[in-house]
Amino acid sequence: MVHSSKTIVSGAANDHMKILLSAYACEPHKGSEPAVGWNWMLSLIKQGHHVFVLTRSNNKQTIESEIKKLQLPVTPLYYDLPSWCRRWKRWPGGLYFYYLFWQLGAYFFAKRIHKIEQFDLVHHITFVTFRQPSFMGRLGIPFVLGPVGGGETSPRPLRRGFHRSGRFREAFRDIGIAWAQRDPLMHATFHRASRIACTTPETLQRIPEKYHSKCIVLPAIGIDPPQQSPELHPPSHPSFLFIGRLLYWKGLHLVLRAFPEVLQRVPTARLRVIGEGEDSRWLKEVARESGISSSVDWLPWMPHQEIAKEYQNNIAFVFPSLHDSGGLVVLESLAASLPVICLDLGGPGIFVDSSCGIALKTSGQNDSSLQKALAEAMVSLAQNPERRAKLAAACQNRVRHFSWVAAAETLYSSLHLNTR
Repeated sequence: MVHSSKTIVSGAANDHMKILLSAYACEPHKGSEPAVGWNWMLSLIKQGHHVFVLTRSNNKQTIESEIKKLQLPVTPLYYDLPSWCRRWKRWPGGLYFYYLFWQLGAYFFAKRIHKIEQFDLVHHITFVTFRQPSFMGRLGIPFVLGPVGGGETSPRPLRRGFHRSGRFREAFRDIGIAWAQRDPLMHATFHRASRIACTTPETLQRIPEKYHSKCIVLPAIGIDPPQQSPELHPPSHPSFLFIGRLLYWKGLHLVLRAFPEVLQRVPTARLRVIGEGEDSRWLKEVARESGISSSVDWLPWMPHQEIAKEYQNNIAFVFPSLHDSGGLVVLESLAASLPVICLDLGGPGIFVDSSCGIALKTSGQNDSSLQKALAEAMVSLAQNPERRAKLAAACQNRVRHFSWVAAAETLYSSLHLNTR
């Protein structure tokens, strides 16, 4: 079924564009992909563009309530596949087919709307990976793709610490990446794009070289910088924080296996883990085998406001994800003036520099050496309050480089398109 908004906002400024934003996921007050769709929409509105956002109707009530509350000059459009198609999501790999056909149907829907509205530009923004095509470039107007991710992979020497299923999934992911570089649908998507934004240098290198002249590296996520800096106080106890889905590639197993060495040098240290996921049982077993179960607090997901409080009173946020194209929790940690320990991979490797945290080098490392590096980083911040305080004081300066508005301005200023 197809739904469209009855109210059409008109009167866009002559020097700004009428933009169709294709956002499969778009919802206020959410994280991950819905946050990407919603916040890019807000950023384009702040630039003065007339935005039509094309999404799914399951979030219609929340979207339109927030639009009314904030009096946003945006036109929501809704497209859905027939309800019987939802069963595809239950099949192995079925979500990919569901999303592919949603993109195809959304294109034909957008084509009909374009005949009426005559958009200046179409921008495909959410659930964007360089492995999944978009058909919006066929509208015959400037087409912006991304920021796209999905080209990041975990270094092979660091896969030995995964469980068997994890190693198999990484190998399957490698196959998917290799196919995407040859997929004719992806080549057609890249060919029609006026600009391709890549979340990380790793994804850029996966895109065929003949399209690189269209590419820039730009994170898909951002954050609204704090209006004022909080009062900084030293943590009352040596605890470290991890927030994220409990999945093998998030790297929590590395922290758990590094923690015995931390405890040898900082006996009262604790690790607070907030999250849920399919690898929860395996990770708790890793903690038990490492002899640190009594030093780990396992906490379930909680409302975002409560999670925000957790960024306080810790030594550091530890997030050694092995192929995260984003990492919104890293930006949230920096915004809360909590230094970050991560790997020099993916989005976290872009967000974190020596001014606000420690991004550990992964080149030439194996599980054992990286775990020692993690332990050393945690101990160094626990035993050197001056260094930790200096990093905390610089966190908010760093995070201001990654606002949602700054990302949109960077991308659109690179287009060099004539506006109406």
